[in-house]
Amino acid sequence: MSRMFRGVFIVWTLLRFGLDDLLLSTFDRPWARALRYVFSLGRKLKAPRGERIRLALESLGPIFVKFGQVMSTRRDLLAPDIANELARLQDRVPPFDSDVAIAMIEKAFAKPLAQIFASFERIPVASASIAQVHFATLPDGREVAVKVLRPNMLPAIEKDLALLHMMAGWLEKVSADGKRLKPREVVAEFDKYLHDELDLLREAANAAQLRRNMQDLDLVMIPEMVWDFCMPDVMVMQRMKGVPIGQIQRLRDAGVNMKKLARDGVTIFFTQVFRDGFFHADMHPGNIQVSLEPATFGRYISLDFGIVGTLTETDKEYLAQNFTAFFRRDYKRVAELHIESGWVPGTTRVDELEAAIRSCCEPYFDRPLKQISLGIVLMRLFQTSRRFQVEIQPQLVLLQKTLLNIEGLGRELDPDLDLWSTAKPFLEKWMLEQVGPEKLLAQLKAEAPAYAKLLPELPRLLAQFLKNKPGSDGPELRALLAEQKRTNKLLQSLIYGGMGFVLGLIVMQVLLRVRIF
Repeated sequence: MSRMFRGVFIVWTLLRFGLDDLLLSTFDRPWARALRYVFSLGRKLKAPRGERIRLALESLGPIFVKFGQVMSTRRDLLAPDIANELARLQDRVPPFDSDVAIAMIEKAFAKPLAQIFASFERIPVASASIAQVHFATLPDGREVAVKVLRPNMLPAIEKDLALLHMMAGWLEKVSADGKRLKPREVVAEFDKYLHDELDLLREAANAAQLRRNMQDLDLVMIPEMVWDFCMPDVMVMQRMKGVPIGQIQRLRDAGVNMKKLARDGVTIFFTQVFRDGFFHADMHPGNIQVSLEPATFGRYISLDFGIVGTLTETDKEYLAQNFTAFFRRDYKRVAELHIESGWVPGTTRVDELEAAIRSCCEPYFDRPLKQISLGIVLMRLFQTSRRFQVEIQPQLVLLQKTLLNIEGLGRELDPDLDLWSTAKPFLEKWMLEQVGPEKLLAQLKAEAPAYAKLLPELPRLLAQFLKNKPGSDGPELRALLAEQKRTNKLLQSLIYGGMGFVLGLIVMQVLLRVRIF
C-alpha cells in the first residue's frame, strides 16, 4: 500500500511540473495529443523544461536528487539544457532532530553520551540526504567529527529504487537507444553505490584506503578514522579545519596560490585514477576544503567518502591510452582503441570514426579552460557515439561525473588553467612506467611466490607422471626425453629473449627520458 501511495505521489509530481507533456510530445498520435490537451487544462507552465525536471526531482526527495546527479553525467541520453539543469541539483536537506541522533549514538555504543564524548555539539555542522555531522571532543582531548546515519533510510530507499528499476526497464523498451545506453545497468550502479553510502563502516574503510594512498603526495589531507567508534550507522573521525573551496575570495585574501591549487586538484584526480585505480567520486565543492593552518597551508582537505570509484588495470590502461592519444591529437589511435576494446562494432571503419572524433575534439585544443567545456566535448562525443553504436560503459559513469566536477572546480579556481597541458605530462609518465623495466620487475616479483612453490614440485610431478603412464620404460619414455630436450632449448631461447627484451626496454626508457624520440 505504501508503495502504491508513493507511486501516486510521483505521478502527481510529474503532472504538477508538466513532465507528462515532455513524455507525450514524443508520440505523434491522436491519443497523445488528446492527453496533452486534457492534462494542460488549468495548468500554466512558464519555466523551461530543464528547470521543471530539476524541481520535480527535488520535490521527490533525496534519492531522486541523487539519481538526477548521476544522470547529469549521461549527456548521451539527455539534451544539453536538461543535463545542465540536472548538474545544478543540490544534495542539501534539513537536519533531523539532534535527540534522535544522540539516541542512535548511545544505542550504537551501548553507553550514555557523556561516557563517550567529553563534549558534543547538538547543532549539526552539516546535513545531507544520507547523514548529518556533529562536532565533538573525545575524553582524551581529540577533536572529532561524528557522522550519524539518518533514521529509517533503508526502507525509503528500497521503495524508490524499485521504482527507478521499473522506469529504467520501460526506458530500455521504448527508447531506440535503450540497449546501447544501458539504463538498467546505470540504475544498478546507482543502487550499489547508494547502498554503500548507507554503511558508514564501509565509508570509514574507503577513507582509510585513500589516506594511505595519498599520504606521500603532500597535496591532500584525509581525516583519520577513530576505529573504536566506527559502526555501520555512526562514524567518528578526526576533525578537519579548513575553508570550503567555494569561498574563493576568502582563500585569496588568506594568500592561497589559486593557480597552484587548481593544478594540484588535477594532479590529485589523475593520481587517484591512474596510479591507484581508487578515487574519490563525490568531489563537489561541499566535500572539499582548503587548509589555512601554517603547517599544511594550501593543501586540499577531502571529506565524505561514501562514494568511491574503482578501475581495473585494463580500465586504467585503456583510459590512459585514450587520454594520451587525445592529448597528442592522435585521433586514429583513439578510434582504434574503441574498436579494440569492443566498444564499437568490429566492422566500423577506422577512418570514419577517426574523422568524427577529430571534428568533435579539434576545435577545443589550445584554449584556456574558461573557453572549454568538457560537458560540451562529451556531449558531441556521445552524439557521435550514437551514430557509431558505441556502448556506454556503466563502470565509467562515476569517472565521467568526477571529471566534470574537476572541470568545474578548476574553472572556479583558475579560469586560465589548461587542463590538457596540466594532465599530459602526468599521463605520459604513467604510460612510461607501465611499459618500463620497473613494471616488468614488479610483475615478476608479484608472481614469484607462485613460481617458488611450483618449481620444487616439478621433479616429483614428473616422476609421478612417468610412473603412472603406461609404457613409460619404452619408446614413449625416449620420446618424452627428446621432448624435454626441445623444451629446455625453448626455455633457454625464451630466457635469452626475455633478457634482450628487458635490455631493450631499459634503452627505450633512457631514450624517452632524454627526449630523443
